[in-house]
Amino acid sequence: MNRVVVTGMALASPLGSTRESAFEKLLSMKNCVKYMPELEEYERLNTKLAAPVQGFTIPEHYNRKVLRTMGRVAYMSVATAEEALKDAGLLGDEIICNGETGVSYGSSSGSLETLIDFYSMQVDKEIKNVTSGSYVKMMPQTTTVNISLYFKTTGRVIPTSTACTSGSMGIGYAYEAIKYGYETVMIAGGAEELHPTQIAIFDTLYATSQKNTTPELTPSPFDKNRDGLVIGEGAGTLILEEYEHAKRRGAHIYAEIIGFGTSTDGTHITTPNRFMMKNALELSLKDAKISPDDIDYVNAHGTATIQGDVAESSATYEIFKRPVPVSSLKSYTGHTLGACGAIEAILAIDMAHKKWFAPTINLKEVDENCAPLDYIKQSGRELDAKIIMSNNFAFGGINTSLIFKV
Repeated sequence: MNRVVVTGMALASPLGSTRESAFEKLLSMKNCVKYMPELEEYERLNTKLAAPVQGFTIPEHYNRKVLRTMGRVAYMSVATAEEALKDAGLLGDEIICNGETGVSYGSSSGSLETLIDFYSMQVDKEIKNVTSGSYVKMMPQTTTVNISLYFKTTGRVIPTSTACTSGSMGIGYAYEAIKYGYETVMIAGGAEELHPTQIAIFDTLYATSQKNTTPELTPSPFDKNRDGLVIGEGAGTLILEEYEHAKRRGAHIYAEIIGFGTSTDGTHITTPNRFMMKNALELSLKDAKISPDDIDYVNAHGTATIQGDVAESSATYEIFKRPVPVSSLKSYTGHTLGACGAIEAILAIDMAHKKWFAPTINLKEVDENCAPLDYIKQSGRELDAKIIMSNNFAFGGINTSLIFKV
């Protein structure tokens, strides 16, 4: 079995579109949620909140030919992949094109604006907005194939369009591709673009926060008075590499991935199953060959939904049987859907290196129905964490758990 390490990282997020700016925003312990007046035009949409990406611009060298197959979700993916490859010292390296590099990446959907172009064809009975690149922008694997196309990779392509676990699944499957010797390098992660239709999905489930006049106070994961999630957007890309290859070329190693577990509930499309959540955590610990006592910090999925927080905290406590330190970064970024697993993994690794872990902001009083974990709240926690776990859960009952050693 090969060891797998992280040698490059980049993001576009509501916190900022460089790792430095994102971490500075974490240190301020203020969220990124905004009141969005443009949402007022949608009747019966209860929430008017979202967390858009900050500081991201399309790179100037992305010409019309490059962009013709990219919607917003794809060009955030490609741009962060380019920065991550640069960070890893692999941008332009021959290994990217020789079959030893693959792409494992996902989003909940493709670019939804393009889907509307197809809808207009059905309504107006006229092809006016559909172009040769429309389907590629819309298709669920748009992030994966656009990354592969732009960097001319010829290795494995693994689309991970698994809703809110798209990013973490992208990392997990990339890890396995290297671990079992199929690839030497993997471009891994996930992305999502902000769109009113995605906000509406959760709004119809009564899962969105309606604190429209006080966006700074929401979401509030694990809090007794939480009232739902806020949708965000972004992209996170990690470059994974076989350890010996990284060592030979003198690469900077941010972390080693030592465990990955995934499971599905098999019970309900949206209601979480704490027993199968627990199973995913068990599988990652088994893969890492470590005890729950070895984990120093848990980065929670923590969406601030009533059922989700209770099920997740219960599953976590049943594994650790102790108040393990835990916090949710969605209290800052909102729920970035397909991007969250990758963005949160990057931030968790950076927090471990800084030996400072951000609190769950807006967590004032822990819900008595949530399990007795060590919820980091009110102020950050200085913590010398060597092994961290990052968990994510998605519609369809898809559960993931990643373990990093820094």
